[in-house]
Amino acid sequence: MSDGSNGGGPVVHGFPHLDAVRSAITALYRRVSPDGVRAYATSLAPADAAFSDLDDLYLGSQRVAGALVQHLRLPQARIVVGFRRMEHAASVELTAGPEYFIELNDRFRTHRRDIGAALAHEITHVLLHRLGLELPGTRDNEILTDTVTAYLGAGWLLLDAFRQDAVSSQKLGYLTPEEFGYVLAKRALAFDEDPSVWFTSPQAYTAYTKGRAEALRDLHRPPLTAAGWAGRRRYAKDRRDAGTRPGTALDPSLPYAFEGGADGLRVSFACPTCHQRVRVPVRGRTRARCGLCRTVLECDT
Repeated sequence: MSDGSNGGGPVVHGFPHLDAVRSAITALYRRVSPDGVRAYATSLAPADAAFSDLDDLYLGSQRVAGALVQHLRLPQARIVVGFRRMEHAASVELTAGPEYFIELNDRFRTHRRDIGAALAHEITHVLLHRLGLELPGTRDNEILTDTVTAYLGAGWLLLDAFRQDAVSSQKLGYLTPEEFGYVLAKRALAFDEDPSVWFTSPQAYTAYTKGRAEALRDLHRPPLTAAGWAGRRRYAKDRRDAGTRPGTALDPSLPYAFEGGADGLRVSFACPTCHQRVRVPVRGRTRARCGLCRTVLECDT
């Protein structure tokens, strides 16, 4: 497996993969369980990924890889890290054996501060392989890997590897910087953590703040009680239409949908934590619990 590096080319910004990212978070909760996800409540410490120019290249790489293997709760085993010329930033051999064989692009010989980021992505590939968790297609599978790396506490390294100036740029991973910020913010909201204090890259901090703003919007969509006035007004109109004109198609971009049934009108919407669909009766103020991640949601349906 290899991870997507921009190779010094233009960096894509914004949230073009947001639906795939949300699907990846749902898939993670389904496969690992809420308790399993909470086992990663503490992120990888910056000291565990620190790499000085004075460190031995191979011993230092193995030390950081070992810390990531331990953080991701993989079996302890011999780690072999090599360097060679390649198109991508890194690759990992997914074998049944206990050893971990990882190859990094030769440029990391002189860009040692980002070795931890490259290793984090590749070692998460190993975790997903052993969990049997994958999505169809290379693109979605790489987005899954980036998302899980970030959500389980090692992906802040990937965002911190994003740097840009007037003449050059560097980005690791398939997600945009803002999408990495989004996933890190979702994790921060779930575990009451602030990863921004670990960023050494000003561009990473900016991307995180934009991603966090998008993550906070997930908490302010109707029928959640924290929704804003405009959203509540639109929701009330759509609810009225659904009650008087059953089967009326709503704008698919809306964060909710209504459905009728023997027990009356129901509304479905995405859990703001794991994005599993939640269905509740339309009956005013109510408290719902997500069946997947168990988040308790205050709703006004």
